[in-house]
Amino acid sequence: MTRPLFPALLFIALFSAAQADTALIAVATNFVPVATALAPRFTAASGHEVTITGGSTGKLYAQIAESAPFTVFLSADTATPTRLITAGLAVPDTQFTYATGALVLWSADPARIGPDGAVALADDTLRFVAIANPDLAPYGLAAREVLTALGLWDTLGAKIVMGQNIGAAFALTSSGAAELGFVARSAVIDPAVGGSTWVVPPDLYAPIHQDAVLLTQGAANPAAIAFLDYLKSDEARALITASGYTVGP
Repeated sequence: MTRPLFPALLFIALFSAAQADTALIAVATNFVPVATALAPRFTAASGHEVTITGGSTGKLYAQIAESAPFTVFLSADTATPTRLITAGLAVPDTQFTYATGALVLWSADPARIGPDGAVALADDTLRFVAIANPDLAPYGLAAREVLTALGLWDTLGAKIVMGQNIGAAFALTSSGAAELGFVARSAVIDPAVGGSTWVVPPDLYAPIHQDAVLLTQGAANPAAIAFLDYLKSDEARALITASGYTVGP
């Protein structure tokens, strides 16, 4: 006699649920939209779940140092994960570059920026240019490097407004509070965003390599370990690339 399939399927479902874990992921602000898009795909592929919490790299570092319950950190630089490993807050040999970002000068006004962004920055009618706080956000540090290289850091001084993170810099610019803003290319890659954009020449700032690392609180968490592995998958790399980043070989 053939036995009903339902009990067997129910057992499989319950066993799979019992094996699933959840990981709390700390993510640099610029990468939050991508991480949020990756999360359900990761769950579909692994059965595990992740919760995404965003913030500036510096702020997230401070929270991790204060024992926030994060298991994985997706930074916007390489230095901060290295500091976490040195401090014993992250697992050695788990750090890797998951994406390399690009900096752009952007305006919500389609006519504001021409072929040379330096011209827009030197425009006498410019009131404010938004950047992320260089002390907290790697993209803000890159913006300061660009303005310094162009000889405009001191000149623009009083016109520079800072957001706590790159998302805040974008918000200041999109709202019109600042006519120009240095933002992540990923924030404006969608044509629907509109406005005008100058892709900053990469020789004006240090490469924005963004590293991931397994935190000590996630060392025994299967979901955290699996999520880091998933970031290296072809599926994840394709979405990261489509979102305006580059990935290594």
